[in-house]
Amino acid sequence: MNRDPKTATPTIEIATNRKAPRDYHILETYEAGIELRGTEVKSIRLGKLNISDAFARVERGQVWLYGCDIQQYEKASHETHEPRRSRRLLLHKNEIMKLLAATQQKGLALPVLRAYWKGPRIKLQIGVGKGKNKGDQRQDLKEKAENREAARVVASFNDKNRR
Repeated sequence: MNRDPKTATPTIEIATNRKAPRDYHILETYEAGIELRGTEVKSIRLGKLNISDAFARVERGQVWLYGCDIQQYEKASHETHEPRRSRRLLLHKNEIMKLLAATQQKGLALPVLRAYWKGPRIKLQIGVGKGKNKGDQRQDLKEKAENREAARVVASFNDKNRR
């Protein structure tokens, strides 16, 4: 459980998109609310949320979420929701205008980075990302492997000095 530095409200992680940092250089992040139905909230409480393919688009002055999969709530009576429907994201007007300007540039997208509880509300962190090519992805993997190797060498050196 983390705390939001602005409001000191605890945030509880629901889901993270581990593919987004691999596929995009994240330039900027935004926090957005999400418009949900009752059965969707109950499903999210049970952990049935998948944001690995989720992204946002600005259409007609509003931001819409696509590719987010919220499985149906089993105990729902007659009223259920469609798992992969588009959902409206709740942002301030000036943030929507910034996102619209960013997405009109070639090569920029709005991937969803993570979903979390902020008090009683569900929030999404969306990023403005520039797509990586295969060379960038390989370079990131190489740097990660080098950092891991360096940490291993330092740890073994420190273990030897303690004895």
